[in-house]
Amino acid sequence: MSEESLFREIDDEVRLERVKLLWSRFGPYIVAVCIVVILAVAGYKGWQYWCHRQALDAGRSYLAALELAQKGKIVEASSAFAELATSNHEGYSALADLQYAALQAALGHTTKAVAIYDAVTDKQGQGRAVLADLARIRAGFLLVDTASVDELEKRMHPLEAEGNPWRSQAREIVALAAYHAGNFTTAEDLFNAILMDPDAAFGLRQRARLMLDLIAPMLDAKARS
Repeated sequence: MSEESLFREIDDEVRLERVKLLWSRFGPYIVAVCIVVILAVAGYKGWQYWCHRQALDAGRSYLAALELAQKGKIVEASSAFAELATSNHEGYSALADLQYAALQAALGHTTKAVAIYDAVTDKQGQGRAVLADLARIRAGFLLVDTASVDELEKRMHPLEAEGNPWRSQAREIVALAAYHAGNFTTAEDLFNAILMDPDAAFGLRQRARLMLDLIAPMLDAKARS
């Protein structure tokens, strides 16, 4: 054996002894860390699978409830949506709340429907601003014939911000309430604001034009009196 080979063998033995020493000292910790990592990954994958299954089950329940509603089974559909609304799946729960409120309104339970919409608005907050605003609009339309102009203005105020996609619908709700209350000047101003809004939908502007045509003779009669 050459001198170089001898020194190489000695170095290998020294390295092996160092590895054995390190393993004897830190091996159990390394094993523990590996186990923790494996369990964490397995737990995360299990949680992902559980969430996926929950979403699939909630989706099936939602579609089944919609099918009941489409078949005219309003009471059964209402019960199905009410049950889904109490589920742990936040997305489908919120959508079920909206459908449940709409069916309650169709059954003539306006007060209950408005209460559900208000709960959706309160529950969704900033994280679900679109659903919260939609619930606010739907409640507003249900209250047009009964609520005061002041109450509806207060309800619709959060939607008046520049760029809010529901701004024109909010104006329409308050304008209709003003019209029913005989406050034709306020109604005219709001309907004109809808006509001037480039972001307002075509159908909404058509309704505003129709209402302005209805209001015009009333304003003329008021001016002559």
